[in-house]
Amino acid sequence: MHFLFFSVLCSVLVSVQLKLAQRRGIDTGQAIAWNYAIAALLCGWLFDPPLASLREPQAPLLSLIALALLLPTIFLAMAASVRVAGIVRTDVAQRLSLVLSLIAAFVLFGETADAWKIGGLALGLLAIVCIVVRNGPASSGAAGPARWLLPLVVLLGYASVDILLKRIAAAGTPFAASLLFAFIGAFIVMALLQGWQQLRRQRAPTWTALLAGLLLGATNFGNILFYVRAHQALPDNPAVVFSMMNIGVVVLGTLVGVWGFGERLGRLNKLGIPLAIVAIALIAVSLHG
Repeated sequence: MHFLFFSVLCSVLVSVQLKLAQRRGIDTGQAIAWNYAIAALLCGWLFDPPLASLREPQAPLLSLIALALLLPTIFLAMAASVRVAGIVRTDVAQRLSLVLSLIAAFVLFGETADAWKIGGLALGLLAIVCIVVRNGPASSGAAGPARWLLPLVVLLGYASVDILLKRIAAAGTPFAASLLFAFIGAFIVMALLQGWQQLRRQRAPTWTALLAGLLLGATNFGNILFYVRAHQALPDNPAVVFSMMNIGVVVLGTLVGVWGFGERLGRLNKLGIPLAIVAIALIAVSLHG
């Protein structure tokens, strides 16, 4: 179970690092770019991906390219959501993306519905409404719409990533190879974006952003690594790994956001957290029961 604990910890630490980087004036765009560089190196070193599979005729190149473009876009949205909406709502929105993934499984992959799935889906949709709703008067002003829009973008983005990964897996491409392709592609996208922005701003890369990015990349990849190791350590209990991972991130993210950073939640936001936990548990039972 220690792999599961470290995976949850790394997931929440990604949001914490983004929050701290913003407070210290570190360019998060540069940090995110370097994050993908170190994640790609760690992926190639620790997973030893079979790159020959990417050259096979059935390799889903369009889905792989779409994944490489989507990853940095969602990471930037996540950084903005952590800044504006807070760690709690961002992490819960990220984990509730599995609700939209479940809808996609019905529509795109022909998965059948049962009582557990329908119940988890209904509670999950209700939890999404509660989490993204604006937090009363504090949401007024220019940042008001962003407080609910950015968590929603995070939710939609991670659901899209999950759908792309399912399509890539269905084509027979090994997970490690697709992950390395996506990390390298995401780094190229971010490097081009940063180069263009620096030409406009005349702002050079900084050592602080590099160091923050290396730490962010190690933590980001650690989340994936420990999650895979948890499944390998508990091969007969995928529901336990799936549910504890997602519920753990919701709970720990809430504790860190509220107690560590003093984030304030409205009544509906607070209601959304237990709804999200129950929804995740129901979906875990339905997917692995």
